[in-house]
Amino acid sequence: MGKLTFEPVWFDSLGAKSSCTLVRTPDVSVLIDPGVAVMQPSFPASWAKKLYWVAQGMRAIRQASRKADVVVISHYHYDHFTDFDRGLYEGKLLLTKNPNEFINDSQRERAEHFFDNISRAFGNVSLEKVLQKRQKQVYDNPLEDIPHARDKDFCDYNRRRRELFRKGHKWFRNRVNNWNSAKWIPELKFDDIEVKFPEGKKFKFGRTKLRFTPPMFHGIEFSRVGWVFATVIEYGKEKLIHSSDMDGPIIEDYADWIIRENPGTLILDGPPSYMFGYLTTRTTMNRAVANAVRILRKSDVKLMIYDHHLPREPKFKEWTREVWDEGKRRGKKVLTAAEFLGKKPVVLNVGISKF
Repeated sequence: MGKLTFEPVWFDSLGAKSSCTLVRTPDVSVLIDPGVAVMQPSFPASWAKKLYWVAQGMRAIRQASRKADVVVISHYHYDHFTDFDRGLYEGKLLLTKNPNEFINDSQRERAEHFFDNISRAFGNVSLEKVLQKRQKQVYDNPLEDIPHARDKDFCDYNRRRRELFRKGHKWFRNRVNNWNSAKWIPELKFDDIEVKFPEGKKFKFGRTKLRFTPPMFHGIEFSRVGWVFATVIEYGKEKLIHSSDMDGPIIEDYADWIIRENPGTLILDGPPSYMFGYLTTRTTMNRAVANAVRILRKSDVKLMIYDHHLPREPKFKEWTREVWDEGKRRGKKVLTAAEFLGKKPVVLNVGISKF
């Protein structure tokens, strides 16, 4: 066993939505995405059982937070952060998604509420008192950062794809107007907490390096649910990546980035097959599966936790069969978090609809 270790604190395969992970090195303990949310109505379990799993997940997250020095929040969805639990955040360095840019409207509202709670709990002041006047900024088209996906040949899909990009860019420009018209939420520092915005930055704790990507689309290009960042933790030659919500990844450039990083351990969220025919199309599913297979083929990843979004319906392994098969062919461990812990994903258990 190496000196960089991790624990899946709570994941979807355990019965409630989450990808909370505790990563430890000799220098620092990092808790990533401390949130948990109840499964969707279509999940085949009773409401009482779903609430039980959420309570269990929250208990596990609170226990893990006691071991953590740093808390990472990749975005403001409730399965990735908790608003608000003073004990969860007290005494920590919080590295949180920048709430001022590359954020959709609903997550900006959640962030305002979260930072107001932090300000009141630890600084005895409202967020309104610490907001700053903002200088307007110019933002380039984010497609410029993903040339592989932007130029991908989809044959008959090209015309539709161009139209989606046109509408997406219009939506993006409207978000930019919102960002530039809002007041700036600053990084915060009070006696018992410090908050920094880490996108595109590096942090060092002894021999341990924490690196964070610039903002990435939450799933497909111009996804209306916003942006996230991924986390890279290195200790010596050991490396772990926590992908947050790339949904597969769907975008080819994000798979390219993972391959270049070449982690030994990859915690990868999968495509939301439970939303097939609604927000997940056959094209996006095929892209996500192909990208995950390509990561297994072209990187030296030894262990891939392939979980978040996937085990929300019982046929998730059928939708993504090529990924599991590729792992077996190459002698690489591809596991849900439950399987990593020696358990069976609850969605595959018979009779879970009964409490």
